[in-house]
This record gives sequence, structure tokens and C-alpha cells, in this order.
Amino acid sequence: MIDSEDLSEKKTEEVMPEEIEVPEVVSQEEAQEEISVAEVTNEQPTETEVALPSAKRTYATKSEVLDRVREIAHSEEYPNKEEVDELKSAFYRLHTAEREAKLKEYIDGGSDPDSYQFVPDELEEHFKAEMSIIKEKRNKQFLEQEAEKQENLKRKQAIIERIKEMATSPEMANKSYQEFKQLQQEWKEIKAVPAESANELWRNYQLYVEQFYDLLKLNSEAREYDFKKNLGLKTHLCEAAEKLAEETDVVSAFHQLQELHQQYREIGPVAKELREDIWGRFKAASTVINKRHQQHFERLRSMEQENLNRKTALCEQVEAIAGEENKGASDWEKHAKQIIEIQKEWKTIGFAPQKMNVKIFERFRTACDDFFTRKTLFFKELKEKFHENAEKKRALIERAQALKDSTEWKATSDKFIALQKEWKAVGMVPKKLGDKLWAEFLAACNHFFEARNAAGGNPYAAERENLEKKRNIITRLHELAEQKTEEVEEQVHNLIDEYNAVGHVPFKEKDKLYKEYHDILDKLQKELNISAARRKLDQFKTAIKNAAQRGEDALGNERARLFRHYEGLKQEIQTYENNLGFLNASSKKGNSLLDEVHRKIQRLKDEMELVRQKIKTIDEEQKDGE
Repeated sequence: MIDSEDLSEKKTEEVMPEEIEVPEVVSQEEAQEEISVAEVTNEQPTETEVALPSAKRTYATKSEVLDRVREIAHSEEYPNKEEVDELKSAFYRLHTAEREAKLKEYIDGGSDPDSYQFVPDELEEHFKAEMSIIKEKRNKQFLEQEAEKQENLKRKQAIIERIKEMATSPEMANKSYQEFKQLQQEWKEIKAVPAESANELWRNYQLYVEQFYDLLKLNSEAREYDFKKNLGLKTHLCEAAEKLAEETDVVSAFHQLQELHQQYREIGPVAKELREDIWGRFKAASTVINKRHQQHFERLRSMEQENLNRKTALCEQVEAIAGEENKGASDWEKHAKQIIEIQKEWKTIGFAPQKMNVKIFERFRTACDDFFTRKTLFFKELKEKFHENAEKKRALIERAQALKDSTEWKATSDKFIALQKEWKAVGMVPKKLGDKLWAEFLAACNHFFEARNAAGGNPYAAERENLEKKRNIITRLHELAEQKTEEVEEQVHNLIDEYNAVGHVPFKEKDKLYKEYHDILDKLQKELNISAARRKLDQFKTAIKNAAQRGEDALGNERARLFRHYEGLKQEIQTYENNLGFLNASSKKGNSLLDEVHRKIQRLKDEMELVRQKIKTIDEEQKDGE
């Protein structure tokens, strides 16, 4: 199996691990905050924390990335998700570029890419180990933050209860004014609470604060001063919120709005008659930003869904290719190239929806891993087979070299022929090595045969002599084909006997000579058959006239006999034609047999024609007799 950063060990494009991370939109907490801010278009501001993006740093080497990861893992600071994600992306971008550069250098050096093996990266192992520590720290941080939010919730609920007690009468309100101001300050100092409680908590707080101010009579001058100051602050926030509509960065505008809401809820109430107006203005400005933010993420979600559909289709393509049968190295290479192209396309596609992003990547990686693992195993076994075949051929070369200086021409020739047959039976080896081994083997063979030929020890001289004899007979047959004498048939038969008495010819010349010989025989046979058939028919006509004189029965009996013979010939031809399909025309022997069957069929057809002419002659004789 390969890791998440390497989809194949050989000539594969790697899918970057950053693609499996959560898109850079909002975290789980931010998602809750988005909802909260959206809700305040109809309600009071919510209590949320704003996670502002941190500045990104560039890294030139994997070691630099690893150093920063170690610093985060072993420091007291809590990891920032955005920075951690960026570190992971940076590491594997450098990691992939480094691997591709090494592979390119290997291929450019003239080496076989199929034999390349990626060396395990020690830095990557250290990186994974440190990231595991960071993951544990983030989990711990999350639990601590949740516990702190619960404690903050209890503290704020206690403040609300105390203000509620103080807002029971004007006297109580006047008496508790200083404590009330202290509680307000304490409320500001308490930070985040669970998102699901934030809205209700703020509404209760605002309700009882306003009730307290409504009951406050003793220090009306101070109250009016607070109201005026708060109105100025909230007006300024309204103006800031309205200006955010001009911000081109929708996400940034939304985060800034969160900051403004945080400030808004930390400001006390304004005069009762102005409360609805100032809140309405702030709410209207918030609605504009929230709507733009919502539309932005609707578009983003639509794009993510389209990305998921495209990635699903690519998964299906890889799974289909991985399921195809690979009959040899060429099939493996063809399918590997197809998957590499798909991997390249994958890298051009953005994130899928967060819930499916990791799952779809795992599906894609698994399909790629399955194929390239099996491909690697195939080529490993093929390499072992190549090595075995190479050793066999080296052994044959040694045997050939040991025989090359022998002067026992006939016996050694047979041994060399046997060695050559063994060589052909040995399987494949890599082309460069195969060419080298063949050159060595051929050199040993040529050394012997050249020496044998120079010494006149050629055992095939008789075959060359036989070849010349048979060619001479074929020439004489051609000469007979031009003659029209009655002695031709006898001469042809004599030459056939002479030809058959000649021994073997060189193997390379055998097929060509066979065709030349049978072509002229077929021509002579056809002409002789025509001539013989004509003579036989003339003789038959004379015999028919004599039979007619003996009476009708003699002609009828002869016609019946000829008809039976005709049907018998027809059946025999049909049998031969049916048997043609069982002959192996791919072999030399099959070709010879096939030609002979065709000749038999033609002779039978010629005989059928002669019988038909005889029947026709009887029919004409019977008609004349009427």
C-alpha cells in the first residue's frame, strides 16, 4: 500500500494530500457563528468569537516546514487550524516536486522507468509523527475550550440573575448602580459561550439591563450620559456596518461584521425611544452583509457538489480500468497511462463538500493503490522471469562457445541446431540485454558455420544438388506443356517418377519448389484430362451406336448405370468439400494436404462432366431412334 501522498510507486502523478483537507471557508465554530450572525437580522446581536485568518508564511524546504511543525507540536501554544493545514499542504507540495524531479533525472539518464523504486523518506515519517502530536493537542484544545465555554455560560447566567434581582424596583436599582456597572464590565470580560446558548443568553441580558435602566431614577444625569454615549458608539458601528457593503471580499466583510456585533453587544442601551431605530439601522446593514455571505457560500456549495460529481466519475473510471484484464506488460502500461491522466485531471478539481471530501479521496486513492500495487507485483515477477531467462541464454552462449572450434562438422552442426531451438524456446528478456546476448550467441554460431563452410564440410551440399535436379525436371515439364503429341502423358508420368526419386532439398527452398512443381502438374493434368475425356467420349459414342442396334433395353441399362455413377461422384465431391474445413491451412503440412484435396475434387468434377456428356449422348441416340 502507498501513503496518502503517493498514489503509485511508478510513473504516477501524486494526488496532493491538501486536497483531502477541509476547504478554507469556515470551521465548525465559525459555521455556528455564521448562523448566529444571520439570526440577528431579526433579533439582538449574538455573542460569538471571531477567528481571524493568520498571515501565511512561505517555506523553501521540507526541513523548514518540519521545524515549524515541531515547534508547534512541542510548544505550549495551541495549534492554529489554518496554519496546520497550510503546513501540511506546503510539505507535500515540496515532497511531490522532489519525487518527480528524482524520477525525471532517473529517466533522463536512460534508465528504465519501470525499474525505478521510490526510496522511503525519513523526513516524511518525522513529519507524520509530529502531526500526530499536533492532532492530539488540537483535540485537547477543543475539549478545554468547550469546558471553558460552559463555565463562561454559568458566570453570565449568574450575572443575569443578579441584574434581574436588582431590576425589581427603582430603589433597588438606585442602590445597586455601582454594582451594576461592575457586572457590566465583568460581562464584557467573559468570552465565548456555547453557540446554541448565545442568542437566548444575550436576549435575557439585554432585557434585564434595559429594565434596570428604566427603573434607575436616582442618577438620571448619569443614565442620560450613558444613553448618549452608547448612542454615539452604536451609530458609529452602524456606519461601519453600512460601509462593509462596499467590501469586495465577502468573507472578510462577514468576519468584520462579527467584530462589529461583538462590539455592539458590549455597549449598553440607549434611550428607550431610540432603541428600536438604532437597532433597526444596524440590523438592516447586517442583513446586506449576511445576504452576500449566504449567496457566496451557496455558490461555493454548488461548486463543491459539481466537484464531487466529477470526482465520483473519475473514481468510477479508475475502478473500471483497475478491473480490466491485463494480458501483458503493454496492457499494464496502457492502463497505467490512462490512470495517470485521470490523476492529473483530479488535481485540477477543487474541493468536494466537507462531509464527502475525505471519503471521495479515500475511494480514489484505494482504486489507484489497488491497480499500481498489482502492477508493481506483475513487473516484479516479470523482472524475476527476465533474470531467469537471461541466465538460461547465458548458459546456451557458454555451450555454443565451447562448440564453436569443433571440426566434427556433422555432429556439431546438429548440436548447434539443437542449441538454436533451445534459444527460441527461452522466454523474453529486456531488449537491450536481449540484443547483447543474441549477438554473443550468434557470433559463436557464425564462427563454427563459417569454419565448416570454409573446410567444405557442408552437410547440405547434397540438398543443393537435389534442388538443381528438381528444378531441371520442372523445366522439362514446362517444355512438355507446349507439346501436343500423344506421347506427352507417358513422358509426364516418367518425369513424375524421376522427381519423386530425388531426395530432400534445402528447407528454405522447399515451399517455393513445391508450388512450382504442382502448378505445372496441374496445368498438364488439366490438358491431359481434356484430351483423354475427348477420346473416351468419342469411343463411347461409337459403342452407343452399336448398343442401339441391340435394342432399347441396352441403352436404358447403360443410362441407369451412368446416372448411378454420376450421383456417386457428386456425393464423393461433397464429402471432400466438407472435409476441407478440418484441414489446418496454417501449417506447411496442412497446405500440402489442402492442395492435394483440391486436385482430387477437380479430377472428380472432370469425370462427372464426362459422365454427363455420356448420358446426354444416350438421350440423343434414343431421341433419334424414335
